Amino acid sequence: MAVAVLAFAVKEIPLWFLPVITAAVIDIVTIGGAVESVLWWSLAAAVLLLQNYPNHIIYTRNFMTVVRDTGSELRNVLAARLQSLSIGYHTRMNSSIVQTKVVRDVENVELMLQQVTHPLLSSVMVMAGAITMTAIAVPQFLPVYALTVPIAIGIRYGMRNRSRARNENFRLEVEGFAARVGEMASLIPVTRAHGLEETAVTRVSTSADGVRRAGLHLDMLNGHVASISWVTMQLLGVGCLVLAAVFSLTGLLPITPGQVVLLSTYFALLTQGLTQLLMLIPVGARGLESMRSIAEVLQDPDLEQNEGKRPVGEVHGRLQVDSVSQRYPDSDVDAIHKLDLDIRAGETVAFVGSSGSGKSTLLNLVLGFVRPTSGRILLDGVDMQLLDMRTARRFVSVVPQDSVLFEGTIRENIAYGLPHLDDGRIRAALQDANVLDFVERQADGWNTIVGERGARLSGGQRQRLAIARALVRDPRILLLDEATSALDPESEELVKVALGRLMQGRTTLVVAHRLSTIRQADRIVVLENGRIVEIGTHEELLARAGRYSHLHATQAGSSSS
Repeated sequence: MAVAVLAFAVKEIPLWFLPVITAAVIDIVTIGGAVESVLWWSLAAAVLLLQNYPNHIIYTRNFMTVVRDTGSELRNVLAARLQSLSIGYHTRMNSSIVQTKVVRDVENVELMLQQVTHPLLSSVMVMAGAITMTAIAVPQFLPVYALTVPIAIGIRYGMRNRSRARNENFRLEVEGFAARVGEMASLIPVTRAHGLEETAVTRVSTSADGVRRAGLHLDMLNGHVASISWVTMQLLGVGCLVLAAVFSLTGLLPITPGQVVLLSTYFALLTQGLTQLLMLIPVGARGLESMRSIAEVLQDPDLEQNEGKRPVGEVHGRLQVDSVSQRYPDSDVDAIHKLDLDIRAGETVAFVGSSGSGKSTLLNLVLGFVRPTSGRILLDGVDMQLLDMRTARRFVSVVPQDSVLFEGTIRENIAYGLPHLDDGRIRAALQDANVLDFVERQADGWNTIVGERGARLSGGQRQRLAIARALVRDPRILLLDEATSALDPESEELVKVALGRLMQGRTTLVVAHRLSTIRQADRIVVLENGRIVEIGTHEELLARAGRYSHLHATQAGSSSS
């Protein structure tokens, strides 16, 4: 940046020094001076103009390097911060709005740096040059220049609050529009299936109209700023020219014709510089609003608390839930209440219960996505509150109900985060996940593109690839969240066989609605309203004729009907 500013200062010299040359030439002509003097002044002008090119290139290279590095660093910092924020934050925040902050707002900051810095430096240096040269030539005229400063400051502060408010409103409307578009894109299959295309378009159109109105209000304000600034400064320029001419004609100041041109030109440069600075208000306001938007992410306190805690280098798999309660901030009751459970390393424990009974909350607690309101969870005998859960999760794999694959090849999805994985381990994982035959039948084999979120694959294929991704990591703890509930019977059977291989020798926590998928669990825990109401094996719970038996009978009746 220092090199860029220095190069800029040198390249801008012609703007404020050429009026000196013009004035000198006019005075030479007026008094009938020598032609050689004019030629020397013209040579000086040519040298000053020619040096602009190399210095402009030096300025551009160095300054744009700073701008692009700043944009890249901002995006990297935002990505890192988003990975540190809690799952609760991401549950509250629309993903399209987050995307807008990372893409559009950072781009606005880059544009602000590009569009503001050049005119700002130019105006400041030209004004400094104009004032300096005037002080040397006609110092008595400096008080006239001073009139421009309070006028410019008055315009700036008169528009500041309105500009900020309208930029904030426009930014919020754009974020809302981004959320609507993201929602529309994700709901297209549902929209088409129910013939609701017109409703979806209307929702987006309403939001787009909000952006249009907010943008128009902002444009009108910017128009007022631009016109008021230009008219005011031009009137001052005319006044300066008249004043310099009057002083010269009346003899109040000893001003030559060349100095009249000099003063008028410098005042024009001064007012032009101030006008440029005032014109920067809309651009700067938009950039500052984007910086505030970025700051909402960077300063959000809802972090997953891992910094400074003990890293985990090895996991055996024992989990102890010690009188754990969890209440979400917007709730009046506990999602989990005074839960006690000791899960041995290598044991498979299934959790069943009606919706809202606390099953998913328990998995989130074990993953460290949320921290207990009271009580503690121990991993291999150590309180999770003392551990850096990012390092602990390297030994954990999760297979959710709807496995998410990213846009890329099958190989890239299986080896996600493990760039040096050898082909043998990938093949073994695909084999154990019952998906190797399907993969090898594809024209591109392992290099088959799966599409966004795995859209080119069936639900069963996505789920088995997710199991392969879990297998290749050789986790010590496995969490299965409704892993077969969305599958047809044939796919479910293939996935169940794959899950059986995946669960061998690993601590496994299973959440399932279909009780047929958890019969082989070492223990089944029945939850209701965040409390354990029953615990035992499949046969033991059926024999008790309690809550589990009732759920089993209900599902069996539904299946037979």
